[in-house]
Amino acid sequence: MSLPRSSYDPRRVCLNPFPNVSLGKHRRTIGVYLSGALFALANWTFLDAAILSAHAHSPYTAPGQPQEDAPVHVAFVDWVPGIFSLLGFLIVNLIDKDRIRGEGFGAGDERAVWRARLFLFIGFACMAGGLAGSVCVLILKYVMGHFAEQFTYYGYANVSQNVAMMLSAVVLWIAQSGSNEYEYNLTL
Repeated sequence: MSLPRSSYDPRRVCLNPFPNVSLGKHRRTIGVYLSGALFALANWTFLDAAILSAHAHSPYTAPGQPQEDAPVHVAFVDWVPGIFSLLGFLIVNLIDKDRIRGEGFGAGDERAVWRARLFLFIGFACMAGGLAGSVCVLILKYVMGHFAEQFTYYGYANVSQNVAMMLSAVVLWIAQSGSNEYEYNLTL
């Protein structure tokens, strides 16, 4: 081992520990508000693209000519990745954190811990599938379709929605995993 024996812990996963960032006693509150802001930003960007798509016209019409319909619109296939990310977000944040660690009520039930970890994996897999699906929609529908920049915005908004929703889930998970500022630890 390259680490000195005094700082080596066989339970450690990473060679370099994560930095210890202290936000004070309001860490949990800040995390929850930041997660909510990311979630709102995620859905706002996609809804902005969907509303723009509903009112879009082709940019290539000459003055005095009737407006032509836009060559591409946000369709159901654009909504599917966001739905999967939202489903994953809900699954991940509805899991009891003590079950994942094997603590709390019913800590002796090894099957409950396994099921909680399985649902956590399914939630993150749904979010990763939503992100991968949004990248595929962006490439296959908007980039390879050779549309104008105003129409490729719909695909970029879809990807940014899924990235922000994933970040929101991670921030909320970390915020909820920390101790509450109103929690008291009484030991005898």
